[in-house]
Amino acid sequence: MSETSSLPDPQKPHNHAHCVSHALSAAEQVCARDGVRFTALRKRVLELVWQSHKPLGAYDILETLSREDGRRAAPPTVYRALDFLQEQGLVHRIASLNAFIGCSSPEHRHHGHFLICLNCHLAIELEESGISDAIAGAATANGFTVHSETVEVSGLCGQCQAAA
Repeated sequence: MSETSSLPDPQKPHNHAHCVSHALSAAEQVCARDGVRFTALRKRVLELVWQSHKPLGAYDILETLSREDGRRAAPPTVYRALDFLQEQGLVHRIASLNAFIGCSSPEHRHHGHFLICLNCHLAIELEESGISDAIAGAATANGFTVHSETVEVSGLCGQCQAAA
């Protein structure tokens, strides 16, 4: 069964400011709940990740931070911020693109399942508990213990299909 999100449909034109605002508010709540610090750098990195619904690489984030600060940001600083955001469930790593995308429901822990457009790189997070259930069932049937789970399905989004 699909869960619903209060965020706009990423395939339709919308103001990403709502997405960023929602993500920052949720991040503040998650960090307060877990008793961890949501520093200015962590907040800025999360803002950058949420600027669109397309995965963003660490070096793209570094480049933007360097441009804003007028000095070269250190890669370990950005990677530490991304690690923190991932540990808190605020972003997901898209392994096939070596990039990060904001989590649409960070208030509850879940695995990352994504539809990724091969053309425009739009990434849509799926919240279908049946995917995890199927993986868990198959793992159990095969005597396998799952430690982490990410599903990335590549194809074409509706807009790219229509444009073709």
